[in-house]
Amino acid sequence: MKTLYGIQYLRALAALAVVLFHATERSGGHFRIGAAGVDVFFVISGFIMWTMSERRPVTPLRFVLDRLQRIAPSYWIVTAIMIGGAAVGLFPNMKLTAGHILGSLLFIPVRSPSNGEIWPVLVQGWTLNFEMFFYVIFAACLLLPRRLRLGSLIAVFAAFVVAGALIHPQSPLPITYTRPIILEFAAGAVLGQLWLKGNIPGPGLGLALVVAAIAGFAAIEILGLDFDELTCGPLAIALVLGMVSIERGGRLPQIAPLTYLGNGSYSIYLWHTLAISVIVKLAASTPIPSDVVAFLGMISGTLLGIFAYELVEKPLRNLLRNVSWRRARPSPA
Repeated sequence: MKTLYGIQYLRALAALAVVLFHATERSGGHFRIGAAGVDVFFVISGFIMWTMSERRPVTPLRFVLDRLQRIAPSYWIVTAIMIGGAAVGLFPNMKLTAGHILGSLLFIPVRSPSNGEIWPVLVQGWTLNFEMFFYVIFAACLLLPRRLRLGSLIAVFAAFVVAGALIHPQSPLPITYTRPIILEFAAGAVLGQLWLKGNIPGPGLGLALVVAAIAGFAAIEILGLDFDELTCGPLAIALVLGMVSIERGGRLPQIAPLTYLGNGSYSIYLWHTLAISVIVKLAASTPIPSDVVAFLGMISGTLLGIFAYELVEKPLRNLLRNVSWRRARPSPA
């Protein structure tokens, strides 16, 4: 598929927003709206999965295996580091149980024994539980005739959300998979279909959507408004739609650093909290202002993510791709 630079830019900015959110939170400040980077990621995920599957047909099993190959190895490595760190006392507040570790590794929502939250060992991995759920439902929809897939995808996610609103579940699994945030994946798929059909706004309206979305996010942060997926979801949808509309109109410049950060956004997202934790601990006994600590945490978290992208994610991806290629290669006979 042709690279969509607007999507890469949004992936980069969403990852940096999450990094800044955690850096300020750990240093005693706040940049709450940075957490909305997750909403942007979910809409983008739906968009990418839909456009990829439409342009490059794939079987449901191959789709799931490809997604696991892309997501799981790096996540398992960072989770193993967290488990090892907790075992030797680097994370004194972290409590581990076999069930929590197993659930974390298998992308199953479970409550953390440390605080009762529905978090895996690597806290930001909670979003991957949603991603894997989306992949499973998406793969199931690939079994249907093409004309029924999008409607079925929307119907399934809507049914889960309605069920959650009616029954008010208490256990981690149904609580997780009935949250309205899952509708952001379906919305991204709808945007992908509009993109493929050419039914998107012109660049002028696209720019207006981007400005409106950014203004909405800024208002939430500046005014200290409460927010969740019901407010940030529509803003994220408007942002993605606006960006791809600008790009379709040929009005989007190519910015190499943002494209690179977009490529490395997954590693940045996974690894950044390790560096932030180190910076915060080192600064705890110094008079360094919290804003400076947050800035240093953001820089170090981003850099660690970039190093992990180059030294872990890319080599792993190439290795696994080569293994898959060898297995698929016909024998000389």
